[in-house]
Formats: sequence, C-alpha cells, structure tokens
Amino acid sequence: IEPASMETSADSLAAAAARGRADEVRALLEAGASANAPNRYGRSAIQVMMMGSARVAELLLLHGADPNCADPATLTRPVHDAAREGFLDTLVALHRAGARLDVRDAWGRLPVDLAEERGHRDVAGYLHAATESTEGGSHARADSAEGPAGEVVDPRV
Repeated sequence: IEPASMETSADSLAAAAARGRADEVRALLEAGASANAPNRYGRSAIQVMMMGSARVAELLLLHGADPNCADPATLTRPVHDAAREGFLDTLVALHRAGARLDVRDAWGRLPVDLAEERGHRDVAGYLHAATESTEGGSHARADSAEGPAGEVVDPRV
C-alpha cells in the first residue's frame, strides 16, 4: 500500500470520527484503516472524534485506538475532552478501555476538574466514584493481570 493511500485513510477516518459518522468509521476500520494513524494534522481519530458519539469511540477502541493518547501541545487526552464537554457515555467507554483518569493536562487539570468547571455533575460524580475506587490502590494496575479477553482483572477481588 502506498503511503499516500494510508494518509488518505487516516484523514478519512479522522474526518468521519469528527463528524460522528459511526457507519463510515466502521467501514473504514473494516477496510484496514489504522485506528491510531495520525491525520495530516498529526491527530488520531480518537483525538478528533465527536465526543458526543459513544458509538464512534467504541468502534475506534474496539479496533485498537489508544485511549490514553495525549495531545503533544496541551497534554489533553480524550477523557479530558469528554469530561469538559459532559459526555458521560463516551467517558465511560474510554475508561472501560483503559483510559487513565488521573492524568493532568498542560494546565494541571484532571478530567474531574474540567467536568466540575463546566457544571457536568453526572460526569464529575462518575469521575469521583471511579477515582475513589482506585485511591489507596493506585497500584491497582501493577497488581492486576489481563484476563483472556484483555480485560484487567484485579486479583485482590
């Protein structure tokens, strides 16, 4: 495959994700587009996706998109965007796929800070509950193992 065609598929995937077009995203991924390939602006589809489309997020994640990819300039991750915009379903999909909730952006803000600043109480509540369940167990990832389907299994449970 020529580099130009790969660049085109990355641009097409990012554009479809940004517009929230789940069927188009699915078709491009099934045709071999890489979920993590950067578009011509250096952003992956999960970084530019329409945050209100949990289905697009789920499709990208199912095809291996990195839920923890950070913007090189702002250090924001998809969870920061979903929290700031108040999209709980998308945030939950990202979190279930392994997105970290304890990372700060370039301004030192956590996703929960962004949700609270914007008055998204449901999102802030989820983030508080999710981070409280791992506090004191900040080593939960290190102490856990991957199950047969790639899910994280905590052996302490």
